[in-house]
Amino acid sequence: SETRSLEQASLLSTLPNSVVHLAGSLCDVYSGLLSHQSMILAMNSSFVDPLLQFENQLKIIESSFNMLVTIPSLAKVKKLGTTDEEVEDVVNLYHNIFNTFEDTLLILVSKDLYKLQILKEIIVWMSEDDSYLQERMMVIIRRVLHFASREVVGHTSVDAPCLGVLAAELCLLCSHADSSITQQAALGLYHLLHIAKCQTEDIEQSKLPSHDHNYLLPSSSDIELLSTGFRDKSKISQRIGQSLLPSLLTDFVWSLLKKLCIFDNKIATEAASILKLTLEYHAQKVTMVSKIVDVIYNQLCENSAHSMKHDMLRVITLLIRTSPKKIIFQLMDYPVPADDILLLMWQAAGSEAKVAPHVLKTILLILKGKPGEMQESTERRRFSLDAANMMPVAACQALCTLLPITAYKKAAAQCFPHLLMSLMLQLFYSSDLRLIPMNSRLCVLNALRTLLNCSGLQLVDIALERMNCWSQFSQALFQNHGVQIIAKALTDINFPQFPETLHYLYKLSVEGPRRSEDSIITILFLTELLENVFKSPFPEEFLVLFRNWINDPNPSVSKLSLQKISSMAPVINEIENSCSLLIAILDAFLSEDNTVIIRALFTLRKLLDKLDKVTYSTLCNTIASSYCPLMDHSNASIRSVAVRHFGELLNDMCQYTWMLNSVIVGGLVPLILFLEDRDTRVVKACKFTLQICISQLKWPIPCLLKDRSYSFELLVLSICNNLIITHRNHITDLISDTLGFLGSSRTYLRRTSTILLGYLTKVGGSLLLRDEVEVMLGAIERVLRDEDPLIKQLGEITHNIIKELSHAITYLTVKQNLQRFLKFFYIKKLKPLYNYTTPFEDQIDSTMESQDFKN
Repeated sequence: SETRSLEQASLLSTLPNSVVHLAGSLCDVYSGLLSHQSMILAMNSSFVDPLLQFENQLKIIESSFNMLVTIPSLAKVKKLGTTDEEVEDVVNLYHNIFNTFEDTLLILVSKDLYKLQILKEIIVWMSEDDSYLQERMMVIIRRVLHFASREVVGHTSVDAPCLGVLAAELCLLCSHADSSITQQAALGLYHLLHIAKCQTEDIEQSKLPSHDHNYLLPSSSDIELLSTGFRDKSKISQRIGQSLLPSLLTDFVWSLLKKLCIFDNKIATEAASILKLTLEYHAQKVTMVSKIVDVIYNQLCENSAHSMKHDMLRVITLLIRTSPKKIIFQLMDYPVPADDILLLMWQAAGSEAKVAPHVLKTILLILKGKPGEMQESTERRRFSLDAANMMPVAACQALCTLLPITAYKKAAAQCFPHLLMSLMLQLFYSSDLRLIPMNSRLCVLNALRTLLNCSGLQLVDIALERMNCWSQFSQALFQNHGVQIIAKALTDINFPQFPETLHYLYKLSVEGPRRSEDSIITILFLTELLENVFKSPFPEEFLVLFRNWINDPNPSVSKLSLQKISSMAPVINEIENSCSLLIAILDAFLSEDNTVIIRALFTLRKLLDKLDKVTYSTLCNTIASSYCPLMDHSNASIRSVAVRHFGELLNDMCQYTWMLNSVIVGGLVPLILFLEDRDTRVVKACKFTLQICISQLKWPIPCLLKDRSYSFELLVLSICNNLIITHRNHITDLISDTLGFLGSSRTYLRRTSTILLGYLTKVGGSLLLRDEVEVMLGAIERVLRDEDPLIKQLGEITHNIIKELSHAITYLTVKQNLQRFLKFFYIKKLKPLYNYTTPFEDQIDSTMESQDFKN
């Protein structure tokens, strides 16, 4: 290159003065190019930042290009000479100007293949000027690419990221009207693809043998064939897709897509043709698919009557073949409800039949989300425009567009249960009127109706329309009932998808729903289907589901399952594992939700009323023991129901009293103490149950409970006197239970437990050890510090009783053991110790009701 510059300077000095004068403009351009070349050489030799270096060199090249545009044509240059020798000299000067420009480009590319980007810029500058320079510039571009293609041979790495963009420009020039330009563009593209091939192939495979390193232009006989081949857009597209790396092919596609948006209709048409052919063969290699879709959407939104609209939509159709998930998620990323442009894009996506199953699977994945649900992070997540996720609503609207398409009808048949349940859940989610606009809720409703109509279930849609079901779904209170109505409408026509729907519901129930509220819809829908198809009892595998749902974390789910199990009472004896079902209900007694406990109590009672007595007898102790903790529940409704059901169980099992004696005695303490409860229901239940206990223990004291003005202390006295006779061995346990109530927050329990403790100490003192008495003393001494004066007074009496016992106890001796033995035969009846009556301010409120009990 430096040698050529010296030759050019020598040539200029030999020109005659007359010619130099006539060719002054050529000389100025020539000297300018030489100056620019010197600057570029200086930059290449400096340690300038590569990006800054490239930007400055590009500006110099652009300045040089603008100089070339100003020179006259070769025909005019020839007219400057008066003799053959002068003409030859001027023509040489003309060619040397272009050679200088070419050399400058070669200098840049020889140092860094990245600077092939300049060739793309030159083509862009050329497109702005249709002058005679195009052919000569195309020769330069072809020669530079030829030089670069020789340079890459044998290299271990090739860094030429601009090849995709440059290939797009050359492709369009291959369809130029001027055959000479077409030929140069074809040859340039040929060299470019050779460079790209070295990038894509393995290093060892890309190295040519030593005798092939002299990479030459195709022979003259091949040039015509080559240029003809590159006129074939199909062949161009195939070769480019095979040669370019995915990132470069993406650049190629991007460049052509931009051409669709320019005002030159001819170029846009050519670009659209090549773009579609490329995607036909190599769409799988294209990356940044979502961004391409977004560009198309924005372009069509700016101009809905765009001349290339159909070509842009065709791009979406082609891309969805290999990237359905990316396309679908991007189309979901726009505001709802969808505008006309988005609907067109959905139709374009739906026109590719082969991907229908993949598209529906992606939509089902999106439908797992909850519309309006806030994202965990405030940052913009992928495929979501804002913090509130509205993609499920967009998915529903997409279904309205896609499902009527034949291919999607077939695909929907394969996943009908999944779509049905997903849309049912979306209807449930859309009941939140604050977050979901009305038109968005209609998208969900329309999607469900579209699914029914496209699945051969038009009669279901008509029936639901006749029942005004669809219009009522906007009401939150109608949601659960609406789900049952839909299920019933489906079973009424014996819908053909029933087997797979039932199988899917079972699978969904076993695996567990995504959210607790999903279980509500699942249970309602499944229950309604089963009730309309199977007679009770349900198949065992489905009954297991309801048993498992009893202890679901969602109270609503627990109550729904308990309600369904309650309806199984008439056939409880036909159920194989009825015992496990009853045990599961007992587990619900431990729920933190009071309404679940009450529902479980009534469900159990309903089942026990029909349960076989033999099975009943095997569980009666377990059930009775489960009632006892609930007798001291903080909720009065639960206390009253538990106490009454305990009594009903004892009454049911009157023939098995011998099995329940220990449970009966174990329940005496709460039954006695809660006779002073402030809630009339609890008091009545305690009287009812205590009456049964006394009757089964055969104690002669029923009259005390029948009298409305009974004395609590006299009743306790009478019970303790009977305990001495019949259940003396349980007194220690009763004392232990009573001690637990001394620290109660309820005043009446502290009073009654203090009295009961005193009497139990009197009747069972001989059975107590010194350590036990010391514990009792510690407990009663805390009572002496109670704020309630009556409790303090009662505590002093009990304290004296225990203190007297403490003084009387000595170490275990033969004499004491003998005394204990004799006391089993000599029993002295107790007399009243406290003279206790219920204080006026603590009289029972007979009007008290609990909201929990009503529920």
